[in-house]
Amino acid sequence: MLGNETFYGDFTLQTFSGPHSSSIVLILGIFLMYLLSVLGNLIIIVVVCLSSHLHTLMYFFLCNLSIQDLASVSNVLPKLLVIQVTGETQISFLECLTQMFAFAACAESEFFLLAFMAYDRYVAICIPLRYSIIMNKRVYVTLALLSWIVSFLNSSLYVILISHLTFCDTKLISHFFCDIKALIKISCSDITLVNKMMWIEEGIIGFLPFAMILTSYAFIISTIVKLKTSATRLKVFSSCSSHLTVVFLFCGTSLSLYLKPDSKDSSELDMSLSLLYVGVVPALNPLVYSLRNREVLKVLRISQIIN
Repeated sequence: MLGNETFYGDFTLQTFSGPHSSSIVLILGIFLMYLLSVLGNLIIIVVVCLSSHLHTLMYFFLCNLSIQDLASVSNVLPKLLVIQVTGETQISFLECLTQMFAFAACAESEFFLLAFMAYDRYVAICIPLRYSIIMNKRVYVTLALLSWIVSFLNSSLYVILISHLTFCDTKLISHFFCDIKALIKISCSDITLVNKMMWIEEGIIGFLPFAMILTSYAFIISTIVKLKTSATRLKVFSSCSSHLTVVFLFCGTSLSLYLKPDSKDSSELDMSLSLLYVGVVPALNPLVYSLRNREVLKVLRISQIIN
């Protein structure tokens, strides 16, 4: 069952503290992040879907990444915006579990998608003659489905474990959304199994894709260095620059958030890092891929000329 005899009613989410916590600047900032994320990722999805020139593996994964970003920001930022505007911080247990599930699933799928995109760049640059054989349509559809299925199954397991925990005296979640780490902190149950699963999950879902990204780029850089001219090296590296930027943005914020040691005064820092991770990164991803990617820019310019 979802509840238990010691839990009744709703959770209470913690908001940003300080004199500017409910200021118009913070509210407008959250709204702007959400607007940029939604519009930017929708544009990427539409451009990739409508342009046959972009129907390649890299842009197929980019489209999946934009769908994931849309789902992630829509899961957290609207609720945060309501909290900041109205001051209503309550969230039901079922809504909390749903938010936790969606956030975990989106974050985990992004790790896999970025890893598969890195592998795509490795095959394209290091073994280009075999690219069409290795990275065919069947392979990249399978990889995309794998990233979503694994992340959804893993998030479902989290929901099952959290739903059986007991929450006693306090119902205050020290976060602006239902984060797994913040939820287990207020449980009076034995959380050993959940903690063990988190360590295993962070190793498999987090570090293995990250290791795959690092390994792919190690081979890519080794291949680029061997190229004869600097112009050729720059051209080849530029094909990876957008993806590499997104990797640094996403992995830098997410790993610093989940690997940072806990402390009594860390909730405000956790929320600030989470806001970068949840709001800023999805807003920047479309800008990175549109402003630094010649093929996407070319399609956008053609669309402007036609209109």
